[in-house]
Amino acid sequence: MQANARKTASKKRLCIFLVDDSPDATLTLAVLLRDEGYIVHTCANPHIAMNAVREHQPDVCILDIKMPGKSGYDLAREIVAAGLMPEPVLIATSGHYKKPGEQLLARAVGFRHFVPKGEDPKQLLEILDALATGDDPPQAA
Repeated sequence: MQANARKTASKKRLCIFLVDDSPDATLTLAVLLRDEGYIVHTCANPHIAMNAVREHQPDVCILDIKMPGKSGYDLAREIVAAGLMPEPVLIATSGHYKKPGEQLLARAVGFRHFVPKGEDPKQLLEILDALATGDDPPQAA
């Protein structure tokens, strides 16, 4: 059996919860992730997202940073404070990836990864694939 075949055979089917107020971004990413074999739940309203996180118990939460009324930072703080077991891996996504301080703040509130929104999804897929196979995900530059 080749290494890639072993990895595919041992790949966990992650449950991913995606929170983004942009319907186009949500639909596009959800379709891509489902095509990759992941279970995907979505929510466009950050104010009700915490209830859905408790309900679905995702392995990974991908949260948009800039949402009206409640930011992805606020939602990440709620998820961490909830003490869910196992705690979902938090991934921040934002169009402000290069803005000074964004990545630092993301890490401070509990995000393990920060990926640019609306760019090539290769980095996100590499992180998810590593999580699904039990490897250490690549870190953003």
